[in-house]
Amino acid sequence: MRFVLRCKPGEHGERRERVAIVGAGPAGLYAAGYLRCRGFRVTVYDQNPEPGGFLIFGVLDIHIDKNGVRKGIEELRQMGVESRQETRVGRDVMLGDLIKEYDAVLIATGTWRSRRLRIPGSEQEGVLPAMEWIVGYHMWRYGYRAERPPVGRRVVVVGGGLTAVDTVHVAKWLGAEEIHLVYRRTRRYAPAGEKGFREAEEAGAIVHELVTPVEYLGSGGRVAAVRLQRMRLVEQPGEKRPRPVPVPGEYITIEADMVLEAVGLIPTPPFNGGDYGIRLRSNGTIDVDEYKRTTREPVFAAGDVAHGPSLIGPAMKSGLEAAEAIEKYLNGEIGWRTDV
Repeated sequence: MRFVLRCKPGEHGERRERVAIVGAGPAGLYAAGYLRCRGFRVTVYDQNPEPGGFLIFGVLDIHIDKNGVRKGIEELRQMGVESRQETRVGRDVMLGDLIKEYDAVLIATGTWRSRRLRIPGSEQEGVLPAMEWIVGYHMWRYGYRAERPPVGRRVVVVGGGLTAVDTVHVAKWLGAEEIHLVYRRTRRYAPAGEKGFREAEEAGAIVHELVTPVEYLGSGGRVAAVRLQRMRLVEQPGEKRPRPVPVPGEYITIEADMVLEAVGLIPTPPFNGGDYGIRLRSNGTIDVDEYKRTTREPVFAAGDVAHGPSLIGPAMKSGLEAAEAIEKYLNGEIGWRTDV
């Protein structure tokens, strides 16, 4: 996978302007490649022990060539893109300092936190967010953590997206004996699609459609079972998918010593809402305009932190668009947005 865009090593010129990119995932790396090809001095700040973001720590090897990703990152390094790993902006270095030091800053920090159901029993041991668990698996597998991630004998995975399907795979690889995938709609309307659900079944999962957790039952402070309410689908005018609504009085219970919730991801900007004059939208994404400009000059934002959870392709496209806008800004072709 190549991140160097529209030039070859040795073909780029040199400019004096410096750009800081916060986040070394698909959006940040694509932006870094484009900007370096245009001669800008690029430094990428990232919280993880190696660049790649979800390409390395979130997506499974069965979906993406990790060696290809690493080769693309090495090409960026050889072209002069500086990488500062295990550096969390907002903790190890402050965003305000980057704004002062660099001519432009691009925030591409993605969605590194899972949404949680917050139903009764959620606080018990054994109820975990799926994406953080998958990241922990990759950290262990690549030698960055000594401890193997925990796995139960009977695991319930909640969700209908690609993360839920990947969670099934990882649970199986780690030794789970029984895996249940529960989803509130049918596979026809699942983000992972019917193909994803077939993949989960082939990996050994028992799929339960039209059910949603309403309580995690426990014993001694640890989860022991999941109480699920049956759902039915109701068509909603103007909506692409029917809405799941509870079927009164109809429940089932599944025994489980681990629950992994894969019910969505939350944007993770490297600041609190309103800090540095950067506005967030109501869904937690960074408020940007058509040029990916935030409400604070000269800070841009791209990828999932700006448009919400997506696939790799849209994140890369967003990073490229932001890089093109940064070039125009530093060339004096566009100014700053006026609706701030």
